[in-house]
Amino acid sequence: MSSLTEHPAAWTRTDVPQGLGLGAVLPEPDGHRLEAGETVVEGEERFFTRFTVRTDLAWTTREVRAEVLSTSGPRSVTLRAQDGHWTDADGRPLPELVGCLDADVAATPLTNTLPIRRLGLRPGEHRDIAVAWIDIPCLRVRRVRQRYTRHPAEDGLERYTYRDPLHGEYRLSVDGDGVVVDYERFARRLHADA
Repeated sequence: MSSLTEHPAAWTRTDVPQGLGLGAVLPEPDGHRLEAGETVVEGEERFFTRFTVRTDLAWTTREVRAEVLSTSGPRSVTLRAQDGHWTDADGRPLPELVGCLDADVAATPLTNTLPIRRLGLRPGEHRDIAVAWIDIPCLRVRRVRQRYTRHPAEDGLERYTYRDPLHGEYRLSVDGDGVVVDYERFARRLHADA
């Protein structure tokens, strides 16, 4: 993961007229930290989001904070998790999220790294999971069922199919660190020579 620490990944959004994101996976003594931000312009809607996700060494989410700055002003949400039980910033339980081990911040492909790393699927395997999904820019939090299926590698990249009942099915290609390179109909990683 040192490559992302030294050179954060940058993505262009392919589902909106203008969108650019930047993110990094950073090692910590007791786990991992994902840091990312994104700016989107779509018609009259303009927003910037920034988020941090902290995990344990097994890639299970322990805390997520997402902030949005838009024409509605600044807003944020903070969630904490322990053993699959979630609370909000004030410590109130969130029973609808019980059993979720991952957070998925909708504005970025970076949080797909969490289940990809945590599940450790072999080619041909799939797993159904429940995640704490944070909608951007409204910051609505809900439980979403997702399926990750790993396929044989191609062109030096790992291949997955991601599916959820809200958005459908997408093909993902990821690098050796599990970080998205191409997310069908959503985002594409930018490279220095691009």
